[in-house]
Amino acid sequence: MAPTNTPHQPPLLVTLGDPCGIGPEIVAGAWLRGELPDAVVVGDAGVLRRGLRALGQAAPIALLDAPGDLAACPPGALPLLSGGEDAGLADLPWGRIDGRAGAAAARWITQAVRLVQAGEGRAIVTAPIHKEALSAAGVKFPGHTEMLQSLAAGPDGALPPVRMMLANPELKVVLVTIHVSLRRALELLDHDAVLSTLRIAHRAAARWGQPRPRIAVAGLNPHAGEGGLFGDEELRYIGPAIEAARAEGIDAQGPFPPDTVFMRARRGAFDLVVAMTHDHGLIPVKYLGVEEGVNVTLGLPFVRTSPDHGTAFDIAGQGLADPASLVTAARMARQLSGAGA
Repeated sequence: MAPTNTPHQPPLLVTLGDPCGIGPEIVAGAWLRGELPDAVVVGDAGVLRRGLRALGQAAPIALLDAPGDLAACPPGALPLLSGGEDAGLADLPWGRIDGRAGAAAARWITQAVRLVQAGEGRAIVTAPIHKEALSAAGVKFPGHTEMLQSLAAGPDGALPPVRMMLANPELKVVLVTIHVSLRRALELLDHDAVLSTLRIAHRAAARWGQPRPRIAVAGLNPHAGEGGLFGDEELRYIGPAIEAARAEGIDAQGPFPPDTVFMRARRGAFDLVVAMTHDHGLIPVKYLGVEEGVNVTLGLPFVRTSPDHGTAFDIAGQGLADPASLVTAARMARQLSGAGA
């Protein structure tokens, strides 16, 4: 049973994601299953109603003025903070890239961040967005992680160092580089990038109850470079970064061949794996299934989680989308924000 909200706990803030994707129906589905009693949805009432209809369901929607009004929400009503009503937003075709949808998704994310920064929400759970829809809307960020990092900038404009982690009950993976081309990722990799990732992962682990996590570092090259025969990145900066982290008291090990290290972590040899590039790290996690996978942005001054799948345009609006990953993301958000599992 999911925890109920109390007057002393700000609610979770759940953004609807891209209106043309499966976000509205998985949010509605999770709420219908009783998994979001301590959450307020940030989005559009028409889009949320369409998500309910996709599931063959209907429910009253309570339009709240502020997250704290959740305690007074009528029983059986789905609580919503309007992120700005857009005429026709709920009429956009399912499964299509549309700049209006991208703009709305970005606006809802921004609203949720401002609320959690003001102490009105305890964590953010984001439904999937579509990167091409964001681009069509003129949004400069390639995904949630970069947008959230920008929104969390300090008064001087300094961006917090953030990293993406994808986790399920069997495997946790933190990435050094994320939404860039592979060629660009290779340019971004260096000693400081690896060391800062190890520091962020080490600090974050304490939030889920592992103050000294065993961190395995996956190499970049086949066989982790085989002593320089297949590439020297492991010798030049990955290995030295691991040694620097160990000197700081971080239990980092490696670099290990990337084709076996995930299997070893899954079997219990390590608590999490640091991988150099997006697909190196995420393919093993997603192969295990997206139903219990969670995307967590590490390094932000607030908690943000998300399902580990995308907008699934191919099935959007058909009532086929499984809310399991969103439900798990909400549970992880509660855990990381100190509100119980």
